[in-house]
Amino acid sequence: MLTHYFVICGQNMNIHDLVKDLKSRKFKPVYLLHGEESYYIDKISDYIEDNVLSDAEKGFNQTILYGKDTDIMTILNSAKRFPMMSEFQVVLVKEAQELKWGKDSEDDKKAVDPLLNYLEHPLQSTILVFCYKHGKFDKRKKTYKAIDKKGLVFESAQVYENKIASWIEDFVREKNYRINARAAALMAEYLGNDLSKIANELEKLMLNCVPGTEINAEDVQDNIGISKEYNVFELQNALVRRDVFKVNQIIQYFASNPKANPMPLVLGALNTYFSKVLKFHYAKDRSQQGLAKELGVSPYFVKDYEIAGRNFDKIKTFQVISYLRDCDLRSKGVDATGNTSDGELLKELVFKIIH
Repeated sequence: MLTHYFVICGQNMNIHDLVKDLKSRKFKPVYLLHGEESYYIDKISDYIEDNVLSDAEKGFNQTILYGKDTDIMTILNSAKRFPMMSEFQVVLVKEAQELKWGKDSEDDKKAVDPLLNYLEHPLQSTILVFCYKHGKFDKRKKTYKAIDKKGLVFESAQVYENKIASWIEDFVREKNYRINARAAALMAEYLGNDLSKIANELEKLMLNCVPGTEINAEDVQDNIGISKEYNVFELQNALVRRDVFKVNQIIQYFASNPKANPMPLVLGALNTYFSKVLKFHYAKDRSQQGLAKELGVSPYFVKDYEIAGRNFDKIKTFQVISYLRDCDLRSKGVDATGNTSDGELLKELVFKIIH
């Protein structure tokens, strides 16, 4: 796990220490797992759900609630119970971002908050876990500060795009595999920064590879559904190199396989790519690491953007982005003339980009 992506407040520890404590059965009475990236929130809550109690203990001592289907008093009634024939009981509140938390703040001096009262004096035999996804919990709330003081707050931050390839390499290494830079960068570009999706694809990929061996770009293309020759990344490369023959081959393939290469995906990828080409033109730090950080890509791809920058100056790049937006609108029926197919729109688009 990449420890620098996570924040554990009020504790002199990292994500490895947290997992180690859980495995050593050193539990806190309250956990707040929150942040924009849900992958590690799920991993931690799943570990607690699966491993704190034995199967025999779970029937009486494990309660799973969902934010939109429960309320604070139901949670507290569960948390205040004592375990039956077990050292601990577990109360998991999933999708806690849907819960009506109340409006406590430092200004609410007179408000009586039953949740806050519990958090200030939590039952030590209860392990209460709040899984708050897709955003940060409000750190100004007194409930946040109480959990930070009496329990543990774990923040799982969104991983920046230029760090995804490194995350993939670390994930694979922990599973006793290796992956080369191009393969990791290709996965990062194709899958984005959804760690759950990436981890799922990596798990499937590793089933088809021998442990200890190196995963290469061909393995990724064969197992993750990326055509070796006809994919949006090869289209980008052909466009920036003004390879007319290759561009037309790919566009013809896209037109013949619209479900595998839907118009929104192609236009979205091209818009992201040329937006980064525009960033390249305005970047002040021209070093490889500086450009990788500015563009949000793996250093492996910096040379591609240098080529794109040479072949598409600022004015042309602005024009390309304008062409892409116009094509997007026309594909949605705005300012469309006649019944033009997506394939025809793409052919017209790439002609404008190259010329």
